[in-house]
Amino acid sequence: MKSYYIYILANQRNTTLYIGMTSNLAKRVWEHKNKIVKGFTEKYNVTRLVYYECYDDPENAILREKRLKKWKREWKIELIKKMNPQWKDLYEDLF
Repeated sequence: MKSYYIYILANQRNTTLYIGMTSNLAKRVWEHKNKIVKGFTEKYNVTRLVYYECYDDPENAILREKRLKKWKREWKIELIKKMNPQWKDLYEDLF
């Protein structure tokens, strides 16, 4: 069964957040970290995986991503703190 992920990346100072969706979280974060993905995350050096959720259905993952993108910044920060109070990079935990 395939899994789908929504994820939040942050820069080193946790001042910039990026929300995305993928079916291969480890690969996608690796692409952000290695600046393979051109655009926002490359420009603002947003490479630290600080939050993610897993879904079995791509439609639910897409809906969640769209909702999170509309949230206030404070709500996003509280969500991250619940899963990851130290804001550590969760990328290594994927392996």
